[in-house]
Amino acid sequence: MESNSPLFRSIRLVAVALCALLVVGAHAYAQTDPLPSWNDGPAKQAIVEFVTSTTDKANSKFVPPEERIATFDQDGTLWVEQPMYTQIVYCLERVPTVVKAKPALKNVEPFKTVLSGDRAAMAKFTMKDLEKILIATLTGMTVDEFGAEAKRWLDEAKDPRWKRPYTELVYQPMGEVLSYLRANGYKTYIVTGGGQDFVRVYSEQTYSIPPEQVVGTAGGTKYGYDKRGKPFLTKEPKLLLNDNMAGKPEGIHLMIGRRPYAAFGNSTGDQQMLEYTGAGDGARLMMLVHHDDAEREYAYGSKSKVGTFSDALMAEAKKRGWTVISMKNDWKRIFSFAP
Repeated sequence: MESNSPLFRSIRLVAVALCALLVVGAHAYAQTDPLPSWNDGPAKQAIVEFVTSTTDKANSKFVPPEERIATFDQDGTLWVEQPMYTQIVYCLERVPTVVKAKPALKNVEPFKTVLSGDRAAMAKFTMKDLEKILIATLTGMTVDEFGAEAKRWLDEAKDPRWKRPYTELVYQPMGEVLSYLRANGYKTYIVTGGGQDFVRVYSEQTYSIPPEQVVGTAGGTKYGYDKRGKPFLTKEPKLLLNDNMAGKPEGIHLMIGRRPYAAFGNSTGDQQMLEYTGAGDGARLMMLVHHDDAEREYAYGSKSKVGTFSDALMAEAKKRGWTVISMKNDWKRIFSFAP
């Protein structure tokens, strides 16, 4: 067949057109994939199928817009929690300032150990030791003073491993899930064992989640007036809600008032939140992030004091049909700044 024959030219035009369509199709898929940092697999499929089915009016699993609630644990689910919770780091670094204001604490434990810089000794702190530090560094000031101090610290502090601000250590794949859910009418809430006031300082800028959609461990406040008669709230050493384990569904009921249709966690502290979510009618999505990537992040589980993912929790996930997300296998990249 001659290359300049009418038939050859027609075949060539068709071939060019098909190639163009394939390229455009591949480009369109890349642009429309809501979870580009996820590898194809059961975890990604579960998220897409959940969103697709619950937002389709013709589907029996359709969820009315006003009921579309998704809750996320924060530490270890949305951002790094190893080797120590960020808020604990903040409190430890606040100790010198507290001692300067109250010199009598200089030779009192556990403040004495913190001032020594002995990390091995600090790692052995009991819960009672940590409570003393938390009370000293998180209460006794107005809520505005606390917010300003926490923001200043977050602007300056950097994680020792990645040498980046803690607010940049957000998991890119989970950020995509937040955006994907919101694009489909879901309200996304943080439900965390961390301090509610602390997380609210950065939640909007870091996760696009406003302060009123943060449910966390909450302390008491006291209303008062300054010398000019201006009202203010003072943070008091009084626990109102321990938003961990059973406290999570209790906090959800108290602060949100609706049972979630989707819940994401990563540790034993999230089990009750996933149980509560799964106990509702209709389609529900329960997922747990498993830290199994020592090279790109950390690998830990049942033996870790921070973000414990016990063998019992893994068994419970299999029993109840919860999806376990493998950081190593399910995520193409972990952070926006690194693979």
